[in-house]
Formats: sequence, C-alpha cells, structure tokens
Amino acid sequence: MDYYNVLGVERNASETDLKKAYKKLSMQHHPDRNGGSDEKFKQINEAYSTLKDPQKRQQYDNPQPQFNSQHFNQGGFQGGFDINDLMGQFGFGARQQMRNQDITIGCNINIAEVYTGKSVIASYRLNNGMEQTVDIKIPVGVRNGDKVRYSGMGQHDIKQIPPGDLFVQIVIQSTNEYEINGLDLITNKRISVLKLITGTVLNISVPGGAKVNLNIPGGTQPGTVLKITGKGLPNRSGNPGNILVRIVGQTPTGISDADKNAIEQIGKRYS
Repeated sequence: MDYYNVLGVERNASETDLKKAYKKLSMQHHPDRNGGSDEKFKQINEAYSTLKDPQKRQQYDNPQPQFNSQHFNQGGFQGGFDINDLMGQFGFGARQQMRNQDITIGCNINIAEVYTGKSVIASYRLNNGMEQTVDIKIPVGVRNGDKVRYSGMGQHDIKQIPPGDLFVQIVIQSTNEYEINGLDLITNKRISVLKLITGTVLNISVPGGAKVNLNIPGGTQPGTVLKITGKGLPNRSGNPGNILVRIVGQTPTGISDADKNAIEQIGKRYS
C-alpha cells in the first residue's frame, strides 16, 4: 500500500497538506457515513499515522533491509561479508543503491526573515552518538514547509554504505500582528468609526522593513478587507504576495455631551 496514494498527496507534501487530505478523506469514508468503508477508513488512518510522524515517515520513505550477524553457510561462506555481494543476493544490485537513513529537523524563522534570508548554525545527534553541526542557509522567499537538503549529513550507522541526507524543514511563525496565508499576510487594523465616516490614511509597517500609506475611503464599512498589492511574502519566482488589511471599527470613548448631541443630530439626518 502506497501511503501517499492513499491520501492523494505528493511525496513532498507538507504536514499541512497531509492534515488537510486526512481530514477530507476520513470524513468522506467514515464507516458511519453513507458510502463509508471500514477497510478504506483503516487505510487512511494507517497512512496518516505513519506520514504525520517525521521519524516514521523517514523510515517509510527510506526502508532499510535488516541483516543479522549470523554467518551464511551456503557456498562455504564463513565469517565477514562484502556488502555489495550481500545487496546483490537480496535483489538490490544496480537498481538501487543502499544508504543509511535520512534525518529531518525543523528550523523556525519569523516573517521578517523570509524577506532577508537567514543563516543558522544547528547541531543534532546521530544514532551512533556522534554530534554533527550544519550551517543552514535559508534563502529569501522560502515557503512554509519547504525543505533544504544537505547531502550525506544523515545517519551513518552502517559504515559500508553511504550516509543518508539531512533535510531541514522550514517553519514560518505567524505573529500577533500578521497571519500567514500562502504568500499573503493578513492583519487587522482598528480604526475609529468616525474616521471610517470621513476617511483617513493608515501608515502600515511591512515586515520586510518598508512603510506603506493605505488610503481608507470615507464610508468604509467595518469588516472591509483592503489589499496592498505586492508587499506580502517574497517569492523566488518573482511574484510576491499581498498584504490584506481587515478593517475593525472602533467606537471612540470620552465624547462630550455636546459632541454626542451633534453626532445624534447628524445620525438623524442620515438614518
């Protein structure tokens, strides 16, 4: 059973892609729903249970044959062995070169670092107890869930075969001010309802360091979403996302009785 086919995702699918696919398929094939199937539901759960766990997924993507230390007596074999001969016996040969397991580690960056790139020194420990250090170069325009590959820096338990690779998975962390949606950044801005009536200009600080003036036309309704084109997250293909500004109306406090009466009179004329 191919777990990726079961979930209908690519082999490089991110954790978010896996979760979305699992949620959709589990609801579709749940035994309690019309058309649901116990067998299909079990396959979906088995696939997701394996692929959502980085270590299980790594083992699934890179299966390693297990050899014990007992001697092979056929053909007078007595003692040590040639790993290439042994691979041939098990049908690997030229079709597939065995190598040690890959490793996946995570690297958290903030939104501003997507605009600038980042260098990170990371250390991790192999199964054999050896500690390795890698200089991670994160390029400008990296996407959430992207993986950076470092050849030959994975596990090296079996000395007779090449080491596995190291994969660094990028996690872009949202902030209290900005929410990430693909290449777009979403932010809420609170504005007095009086300024929404008359119109105003907002000064928006973009995570990349730029400042943008956003015109709020008079009569803008709370809940309106305005777009700042091309100022969202950068993209290596040269097509950056946008900043989406959701307007939240805020009622001013501390208004004098005279001003309240004036506003009330205005309200009567436009009700």
